[in-house]
Amino acid sequence: MTIMDREHVKGAADKAKGAIKEGAGKLTGDKDLEAEGKMDKAKGSAHNAAGDVKDAARDAADALKQ
Repeated sequence: MTIMDREHVKGAADKAKGAIKEGAGKLTGDKDLEAEGKMDKAKGSAHNAAGDVKDAARDAADALKQ
């Protein structure tokens, strides 16, 4: 079972928030809101990448202990 760390949780939240804003912006024709949503999604991807790096470092440290 994989436990999501803080970075992955932040990433998932930002991606979800971004998708909602982007969709709302498209529906209403609000280009600023749509752009803000895209930025939130990119921020979420960055958090996920940071979480992946942390996971890899943790896995490497665990492998060295064995």
